[in-house]
Amino acid sequence: MVVVGLGNPGPRYAFTRHNVGFLFLDFLKSKDWKTEKYFAWSRIKLAGNDVALVKPLTYMNLSGLAMPHVLKFFNASPDDIIVVYDDVSLKLGRIRIRKKGSDGGHNGMKSIIQALGTQEIKRIRVGIGDKPEGMDLVDFVLGEFSDEEWIILNKVFEVMKEALEVILIEGTEKAMSIYNSLEVRV
Repeated sequence: MVVVGLGNPGPRYAFTRHNVGFLFLDFLKSKDWKTEKYFAWSRIKLAGNDVALVKPLTYMNLSGLAMPHVLKFFNASPDDIIVVYDDVSLKLGRIRIRKKGSDGGHNGMKSIIQALGTQEIKRIRVGIGDKPEGMDLVDFVLGEFSDEEWIILNKVFEVMKEALEVILIEGTEKAMSIYNSLEVRV
């Protein structure tokens, strides 16, 4: 399995809502990242399986540029990938696991679907909440989480780790049935 967390590279974006994919991978493994031309990567053991963690080093909207290189490097197919990314249409504390689907208006996922030529890509969408009324969407997703939001997000990351283990052991459908209805609260 290759878990691809979406985000923007560099310290300016490190802790923004849009970088929730990168943040989750850092939650799983914060050290020992290696860098290739288009992506950073590491490996972990999860539920007894070797799992590759990948952060595309292109900017979010160009995430797909890294994917052919990722597939070749890990000798993987689109079926081996799970993409993790932010979703403003989901409340903070919620996740949605899907086996396939459209980009849902997310430009990073759109780029990946275009690059791989398929919508048959597993994904975990991470709720980052509704933007405040009157706030620009870009400003919201490129804003940082509050201290209270971090408490929820860390609990969400624990749940996401469990969900990945279920995907590995029992399959995506089982994980969907367990985790898509959960809401993490403080």
